[in-house]
Amino acid sequence: MRRATLAEWTKLRTVPGPAGLLAGTVVLTVALGALTATVVRCEAAGCGHDATRLALTGVQLGQALVALLAVLAVCGEYGSGMIRTSLAAVPRRGVLLAAKAAVVTGPALAAGTVAVLGSVLAGRLLLPGSGFTPEHGYPPLSLLDGPTLRAAAGSVLYFGLVALLGVGIAVVVREPAAAAGVVLGLLYLFPLAVRLVADEDVQRLLWTVSPVNAGLAVQATTDAAALPLTPWAGLGVLAAWAAAALALGALVLHRRDA
Repeated sequence: MRRATLAEWTKLRTVPGPAGLLAGTVVLTVALGALTATVVRCEAAGCGHDATRLALTGVQLGQALVALLAVLAVCGEYGSGMIRTSLAAVPRRGVLLAAKAAVVTGPALAAGTVAVLGSVLAGRLLLPGSGFTPEHGYPPLSLLDGPTLRAAAGSVLYFGLVALLGVGIAVVVREPAAAAGVVLGLLYLFPLAVRLVADEDVQRLLWTVSPVNAGLAVQATTDAAALPLTPWAGLGVLAAWAAAALALGALVLHRRDA
């Protein structure tokens, strides 16, 4: 496993693209969070906004680059034919998939950590200027606050789970454009489809199985009780999606490339 992981790491860091995607994840996540903290206003006490969630809005944009990183790391080998060399060097398909998943998830978690910390800091600095002040019931954002810490830590884990989801789907689909389309569809079109459903019971059911809607419930700090799932249970839904994608990827990798 160690040799396979080192080999995958060497491949990832020597191809163009991953470094830019990771840097872009940090920049776009913090930038959108900062923009949201500047634009959204709280004019009076009880304005109803979740300040922590506003600061972490950029996670919804940064996740796209993490997903593309996973697709690039997997599908690039299929496009170049290097997958044959990898399979010859690591005949155990499960080990190869685990190494790829680890190599993609590690940098995603690292970038996610920097992005989330930057977003919380930006929110702490900018939200008071938008009316999110102690007088309006909003103390400065702090990781010493339990719900804020949970939202921040959960957002970092969210990035890692999106990376695992992307790896699993990319192994199944193989073709870069198609794999990216499937992953981004789950991340962006599925939540949109949920909103378009008129029946409230069906909408609630779809919300609970949506990897994004449920997964981002971990960011809620003021309205968590009103959500269909608790914050950690919501993140568990995304974890189940990622586990299912990896399991299917392992099955396909074993049968199709045997």
